[in-house]
Amino acid sequence: MMDFVKNENGTLLIDKPYRWTSFDVVNKLRNLIKKQTGKRFKVGHAGTLDPLATGLLIICYGKETKSVSQFMDYEKEYIATFKFGATTPCYDLEKPINKTFPFEHITKEMVEKVLLKYTGEQEQMPPIFSAKQIDGKRAYKIARQGENPEVKTQKINIYKLELVNFELPEIVVKIVCSKGTYIRALARDFGNELKSGAHITTLRRTRIGKFNVSDAVVFDLPV
Repeated sequence: MMDFVKNENGTLLIDKPYRWTSFDVVNKLRNLIKKQTGKRFKVGHAGTLDPLATGLLIICYGKETKSVSQFMDYEKEYIATFKFGATTPCYDLEKPINKTFPFEHITKEMVEKVLLKYTGEQEQMPPIFSAKQIDGKRAYKIARQGENPEVKTQKINIYKLELVNFELPEIVVKIVCSKGTYIRALARDFGNELKSGAHITTLRRTRIGKFNVSDAVVFDLPV
């Protein structure tokens, strides 16, 4: 792992571990680069992954950090597991279940109709537990103080939704989408559409543009 930095400016593909924040990866790499080269470089990532998500994180360092915004504009591909019958405040397992709902009425045909409905350009309401900036503060920090941040809808594009597996109360979905898409919010919307509730149990980013997680470094050092 200590030999992966070959130049003073570059791009790294990292397979982000479960429960690491994107900043954990940046901070660890910054320290590794300094230890390897004896120099301190700017390090940034092109698109945040939630702590409970795994998968592809593009890291830029040195002068290559100027390319971060370019990488962020690329389409993203995810594999997600949605679990019906329960919700959490953040729509994943970072917080405990707060409500339960029936799910036995949901059929594969119903799910496929919702997949079609949510394919294409649309307005999405981000989760209140998100990194959206509101008056200079992160929405999740406001929400953790017991307040309701005024999150606004944003325009996104979901290019492809594919049902990979249907086994209630869970479904596995492949999603190809634009930047700014919250997969947790998509799980929330699926639950609402199907007269139930839903949250994410697993989320993995498998591709950003032409870059694939299969080419990424497995980053398993302690935080």
